[in-house]
Amino acid sequence: MDAVYICDAVALVDGGAGVRADATYLGHDATVFFIRFDGVAYGYLNQCAHVPMELDWNEGQFFDDSGLYLVCATHGAVYAPENGRCVGGPCRGARLRAVRVEERETPSGRAVFWLPDDDLRPAAVA
Repeated sequence: MDAVYICDAVALVDGGAGVRADATYLGHDATVFFIRFDGVAYGYLNQCAHVPMELDWNEGQFFDDSGLYLVCATHGAVYAPENGRCVGGPCRGARLRAVRVEERETPSGRAVFWLPDDDLRPAAVA
């Protein structure tokens, strides 16, 4: 499956707001999100490892106040942004479902792309 443009690279700021995209996961509607941490872009299925609910407390807000951890707004689970591992809360040791991300140079500048897989792909465009 072809890479999917998500945003210009400058849109993802370390520890800042993430970018969401509609997806299908195992045949069900879902969202994925993309964030930047320590200079690297990461992507995850927007689903807590504890109970399958979206993480963001406001749309695109995934980080805690320090900008160092991703937090589930519903259960308070705390995740390491660089690997999605739950480091605190009800799902300690579990992981967020990672999304393959690649940054590329484009004619209009550096951009973030999602590399879908068989189980997690972009939502069908109507």
